[in-house]
Amino acid sequence: MAKVKTMYFCKNCGAESPKWIGRCPACGEWNTYVEEPVAPKGKHGALLGDAGSGQTPAVPIKISEIKTEEMPRIKLPSAELDRVLGGGLVPGSIILIGGEPGIGKSTLVLQNVLRIRSRKVLYISGEESPQQLRMRADRIAGGKMDCECYLLCETSLDNIFASIKANKPDLIIVDSIQTIASDQLESAAGSVSQVRECAATFLRYAKETNTPVILIGHINKEGSIAGPKVLEHIVDAVLQFEGDRHYMYRILRSIKNRFGNTSEIGIYEMKEDGLREVTNPSEMLLSLHGEALSGTAIGVTIDGARPFLIETQALVSTAAYGTAQRSVTGFDQRRMNMLLAVLEKRVGFKLAQKDVFLNIAGGLKVNDPALDLAVICAILSSNVDMPINKGICMSGEVGLSGEIRQITRIDQRIGEAEKLGFESIIIPANNTRGLHSSDFKIKLIEVSKVEEAFRYLFG
Repeated sequence: MAKVKTMYFCKNCGAESPKWIGRCPACGEWNTYVEEPVAPKGKHGALLGDAGSGQTPAVPIKISEIKTEEMPRIKLPSAELDRVLGGGLVPGSIILIGGEPGIGKSTLVLQNVLRIRSRKVLYISGEESPQQLRMRADRIAGGKMDCECYLLCETSLDNIFASIKANKPDLIIVDSIQTIASDQLESAAGSVSQVRECAATFLRYAKETNTPVILIGHINKEGSIAGPKVLEHIVDAVLQFEGDRHYMYRILRSIKNRFGNTSEIGIYEMKEDGLREVTNPSEMLLSLHGEALSGTAIGVTIDGARPFLIETQALVSTAAYGTAQRSVTGFDQRRMNMLLAVLEKRVGFKLAQKDVFLNIAGGLKVNDPALDLAVICAILSSNVDMPINKGICMSGEVGLSGEIRQITRIDQRIGEAEKLGFESIIIPANNTRGLHSSDFKIKLIEVSKVEEAFRYLFG
């Protein structure tokens, strides 16, 4: 009996080595190499019939002789998902959607699949039974099942492709890729070699038959998509489904996209009957209380290519136990500590012996530096217990010397604030070049230092 050949693979990046090593030379992680059997030569591509066995080799073509034509896209029912993908699904593309358990990946995909009428869809599930999927479909679709969607609960890659060849679907969904295993490999499902081989097999089928494939992947404890990094390299687009399960909002973000812009994001709201698209997130992220409250400031931020307004909440109180606390939700804590140091050094507010709590309303995580001005204004408003006028919003980056630095896409930020009915917006003075106040109905307040913004807000 022939001896089974084994290799060592890195669980983090997929690098291989003939022997075990402590630290991966490719990604630098420690103790990530695992021993797995290697498939014998000649078995790759066996599921595709002639692939790898007598197939005619490709002939090189001069790049100037290649005919270019616009690839027709498959429009999906969700406009948010279409925008993140760059205008729809490209035939022959393979898409990877990742997210934490219970965040709504399967709901997002199944919700779109149930609304496709003109194409045959094959939904492959390795985690749920047909009865569970039917119950979820009833909850999402409300009993309307006039789509051409077929369910296949199977984990064997050979059986899956036998069903695919028999049904010839127009769209394939795999939920999830970590549960699929090939009988040609002896390792368990979800291992490095299984995930890589199964994804590569779906990739070959997608390119040969021009059939789009959507893969659903899990997230590990570090927050990245589980499995080797080669899984992200071989797919055409990687979409990350983010959000806190304790909040209702979800963000679909494009990490990699060969057919569109990676700066686009889609926003959803989780409901009992599925995910609802949020076309105007600014109205939902602003509180609807009538009176102005201290410690609240409205900041204009941009995530991806979409501007929206976020309510920044701060609470400053005297430290009860001698040591001041710093608690932040939805914002970088190190950046807030830097802004507190600017307030104390440049402006003269002593906050070293006070507790500071900061929260970004809506459960979102914001990395835009243009939110700095709203953060320090909310902190100062809570410190002096003076509310900020509800008709004022602001956007600007704060430097270490207390200056308000220039920000990007200022015209989009002003337009979003004007659309929501704000009376005035505080912006950096350097951003007014090329802007004409007559083009906007909203009042533009130009500031160059933090003190000027405080003087306008609090007198």
